[in-house]
Amino acid sequence: MKTIMCFGDSNTHGYPSRPLQTGATRYPFEQRWTSVAQRQLGSQFHIIPEGLNGRTTVHDDPIEGIYKNGARMLLGLLESHTPLDAVVLMLGTNDLKARFGLGAADIAAGTGTLLKIIQDFSLGQDAIKVLLVCPPPILEVGAFQPMFAGGAAKSKALPEFYKQTATLHGVSFLDAGTLVQSSTGDGIHFDAPELEKLGKGIAAELLTMLS
Repeated sequence: MKTIMCFGDSNTHGYPSRPLQTGATRYPFEQRWTSVAQRQLGSQFHIIPEGLNGRTTVHDDPIEGIYKNGARMLLGLLESHTPLDAVVLMLGTNDLKARFGLGAADIAAGTGTLLKIIQDFSLGQDAIKVLLVCPPPILEVGAFQPMFAGGAAKSKALPEFYKQTATLHGVSFLDAGTLVQSSTGDGIHFDAPELEKLGKGIAAELLTMLS
């Protein structure tokens, strides 16, 4: 069995783009893209969802808390879930928040730091393969608009820098913007049909990576 950890933010956690009729603040388990990927891959694969609302690549959030810093949690999660065959890394959307003042190149560099943590951890054992996923462009709409002011333009520049980072570290790359779009509801999360597309797309990449 191949074991894959999906390390991400609210879009991996399953935060809805629009209020759900049930009043829940998370999509049902079966709708999340990680669950879609699990169904696509079948019983010979085990998907471990590790999504956290507000998670950044390497930055302490002065408002939401230092535990939102992905670099602070990643090593412990790698050790907790070892042995791992692969990691899907999809972060960067929260780095677009105006409070961080980051450009696209710096956000991609943050993912590079996380890639190094994964690669250093797997030294001396079977190397963990990584799929670096660039999140799709955001929209500056709805309640999150002030928080992400100026982020839409930066988000469109992310794929080029993410691809360069993936090449530099010798990992696989997927531009999620070729598969899905951010919701017009809140600008940063995914409507349910997009979760289906993303899960299937990532599953296809994993099958190629791990074959």
